[in-house]
Amino acid sequence: MDMILLLTVLIVIFAVVFDFINGFHDTANSIATAVSTKALTPRRAILLAAVMNFVGAMAFTGVAKTITKDIVDPFALDNGSVVILAALLAAITWNLLTWYYGIPSSSSHALIGSIAGAAIAGAGFAALNYSGFLAILQALIFSPILALVVGYLMYSIFKVVFKNHNLTKTNRNFRLIQIATAALQSFSHGTNDAQKAMGIITMALIVNNYQTSDDVQLWVQATCALAMALGTSIGGWRIIKTVGGKIMKIRPVNGVAADLTGAAVIFGATLIHLPVSTTHVISSSIMGVGAAHRVKGVQWGTAKTMLITWLITMPISALLAAMFYVLLNLVM
Repeated sequence: MDMILLLTVLIVIFAVVFDFINGFHDTANSIATAVSTKALTPRRAILLAAVMNFVGAMAFTGVAKTITKDIVDPFALDNGSVVILAALLAAITWNLLTWYYGIPSSSSHALIGSIAGAAIAGAGFAALNYSGFLAILQALIFSPILALVVGYLMYSIFKVVFKNHNLTKTNRNFRLIQIATAALQSFSHGTNDAQKAMGIITMALIVNNYQTSDDVQLWVQATCALAMALGTSIGGWRIIKTVGGKIMKIRPVNGVAADLTGAAVIFGATLIHLPVSTTHVISSSIMGVGAAHRVKGVQWGTAKTMLITWLITMPISALLAAMFYVLLNLVM
């Protein structure tokens, strides 16, 4: 096996591993509220999330194309295979560390920061596609702010509409609705998160001259969709506990408002081909809903820990990727 083929195979393997880890790392994003309110048992919630993640991943490819060409230009990337492999190793390392400690960090921030860091280590700052990279950064920054605002407004509307309804009966009805909103949120998660690994594999195929366009091949799409679904089926219990209970005490009506908000913001980003952090969006949705319900009911200490993790993820991932790039060049 020649070196180019070997590197391509390794990239595909590690991209699938990243997608699998992303599945159990981010499972909490789409089902934590449903589990917290007992709308679904953990087993059923995870099964639902796995199926809907797979369906969502097979439905779109726009975000994958953005990852392929908007951070760096794969057609002009020197030593591209080593850059991509280093980025994957860094993103996987950071995802596993944050999963182990139960911190809902962003897989998207980790991957995008890693690609940028490895590319800069390999070819300097000129390697970045600044217009595309800045557009992605803007989406990552503004999507959680939008989710916070929409979540606040969504729950404020719910409070007005349902203020005269019997609380017990309303909660029972909203538990049923929450099954549908959890499915919707899992679908939106698949439309955005699973495509990031598809974009990485497509980038590797381009830099190694196995294809000449940014189209995502069907086998790439199916493999990544399956990897994320399998990862989701494992579950991410550490993070589920944080998202589902440590931000605020979630009732069914809160869960529905947060689910609808998260799904709307994520799916909106998918439609305009921009990757966003599902972790950031959904956690911010819950905070917005919590603030509308009762500001003091939100555990802002947990939110502060999340915010710090969000801020440090991209630079740390970039640094890790640069280190992996240097190490890989030493051993190859």
